[in-house]
Parts: sequence; structure tokens; C-alpha cells
Amino acid sequence: MSDAGASMVGTIAVEDRDRLDLDRLSAWMGEHVDGYGGPLSYAKFAGGQSNPTYRLDTPGRAYVLRRKPFGPILPSAHAVDREYRVIAGLHPTGFPVPRPYGLCEDAGVLGSAFYVMEMVEGRTIWDGSMPGATATERTAHYHEIVDTLARLHNTDHVAAGLGEYGKPGNYFERQVARWTKQYRAAETGRMEPVERLIEWLPRTVPEQTRTSVVHGDYRIDNMIFAGSEPRVVAVLDWELSTLGDPLADFSYFLMSWVTQPEGRSGVMGLTGPETGIPTIEEVTARYCAATGRDGVPDLNWYFAYNLFRLTGIVQGIKKRMEIGTASSAQAERSVARLDALAEAAWGFAVKAGA
Repeated sequence: MSDAGASMVGTIAVEDRDRLDLDRLSAWMGEHVDGYGGPLSYAKFAGGQSNPTYRLDTPGRAYVLRRKPFGPILPSAHAVDREYRVIAGLHPTGFPVPRPYGLCEDAGVLGSAFYVMEMVEGRTIWDGSMPGATATERTAHYHEIVDTLARLHNTDHVAAGLGEYGKPGNYFERQVARWTKQYRAAETGRMEPVERLIEWLPRTVPEQTRTSVVHGDYRIDNMIFAGSEPRVVAVLDWELSTLGDPLADFSYFLMSWVTQPEGRSGVMGLTGPETGIPTIEEVTARYCAATGRDGVPDLNWYFAYNLFRLTGIVQGIKKRMEIGTASSAQAERSVARLDALAEAAWGFAVKAGA
């Protein structure tokens, strides 16, 4: 899971390896960005996002630049051109994304492909329990998050020029195959719950009845809210987006309701009138009403899949730690949860009838 949303708060000094050629960038902005006027200064956003992200400042306006990392990378990774394409498609529809200003695929300008978008000011909510908020404020924010997701899934992606943004066919079938492959490539030892999931998930893939743009990492800390009201002004971090089954986003968002409060998105046990955080049933009813559904299928299959995907991601971190390319306290904490994640994934499979 990437954390580009987290990157929009707090800047850090730019190390030599992350420096931008300001003369070349300023010349490119002058040619491609409407209303641009220098001089230009910049800082790098803090956070471990996979696509380095910068704040650009001019006397008249602030921008955000996202670029591919310098140096050799996997062909499908860090696809800033895809991120730009989805933002550029959604922005004219009125969906809350930053205004796109331009994409540069010529590595000769900065050393790697990059794009420039609007710097959206506002609030980021890091903790789904929203400490310090009133019950009424929490309800209003959660309703807005659900309604924004419904707006995304109701967007006519063909009219938005995103008809070819993903592959046709069953999204979950492709994703189960993809994460199985990723897990196998990073495997460091046999895990029985994962073996059972690899056998069970492809056999039981639910039918896909709708196709929409899928964000891929839709949670409370990947959006910016207006300064003083419960309104989403920008959804960030589109690097996992594609065309797919909208229930992928919806069930991933609902994982917060079956995750212990951990200072991030988890709100398990915190719902109800006392806190103002809507119950999973209330969220589902609101989403279904907004998207014209008469209900959702058994969510346990989707929860099993989402935790299987997370197991694959964490297994990848474990493999990188073992070969010495990932080392941080956070990586160690993630890997310590690996067995519990796999067990929890299988637990939801059992609830779904496995």
C-alpha cells in the first residue's frame, strides 16, 4: 500500500539524489503550464511514497510535481503517466481531484517522467477514529467519504476518456492471479492459510456485474478535506487505479470496520451513535442507495481477498528484508504481522463458506 496521501503534509530538505534541474523545469513549465510565472523554488514532501513528490512554489501559485524515481525500475511500476491520465479524465467531470497541468514523458527534462498538478490546500485525517471531533462531525465526514466513493463509481468512465484504462474481464480473477504470482515470487517459507487461499479464491470468484474506475487504495488518509467543513476537495494517490469491479474499492474501504483501531483507518468497535461513526450496515445502505444497488454480496469473500492481497504485499517486504533491500522499524512491524494476516484472511474465507 502506497502512502502518497501521507506525502502531502510536511516537506523536508532535498537530498542531492532528489534534486531537480530548476532551469530546465522552469523552461518546461513556461511552455506547458497555463499562467506559469517564475521564479520557481521547491521542496520535497516527507513520506515514503514510491513516486517522489515535490511542492513547487512561484510568487503566484503552488504546484505539486510527481515523478518516477531516477534509475532502473520495473516496467509497470511507478506509472506516473497512468496517474496523470486518470486525474486528467476525472477532473473535467467535477470529481474532486487536483487540477492537472501537464505530463512530461521526456526523461531529458528532469531525468525521469513527471507530471505537475494543482497543490490542494486542506486537512488530512490520519486517524479514522477522528479524536477530538464531535459525533456529528464524524458522521458528516464519513457520509462524505461514502458519497465521494459512490460518485467515483457512478462516473461514466467511457465519457471521461477512460474506456481503455483497464483490461476487460473479471477484475478479481485477474487480481487473484496477480497477487498469487507476487506471493510466489516473494515466498520465503510455506504458509498453510495462504496455500488454502490460493486454492480457494480462484474457484469462488464472485461474478462482476459492474465496471468503473477503481481507486485501489481508498481510505480516509488518502483524501484532503476542506479547511472547515466535511467536504472532500481532493482524492489523492491514484497509482493503483484501474478499471475494475467497484466492489473492490467498497470492500477495501470497509476493511477499516473489521480492523482494530491502530491510529490509522481502523474503527472496529467504535461505531454507533455515541461516536457518530456509522456502522458497516449504515455505510453499506448509504453506498447502495447512492449507486442504485439493492444490496451487496457476502462481503466475507472480499475481506478474505483484501487480506490475501495485503499478505502478498507484506510477504514482498519480508523478502526484501531478507535480501537486504528493505530495513526499517515499520517494515519489521509489518512483517511481524504476517502470520496473523494470513490467518485472518483464511478466517474470512471460512465465514464465506470455505
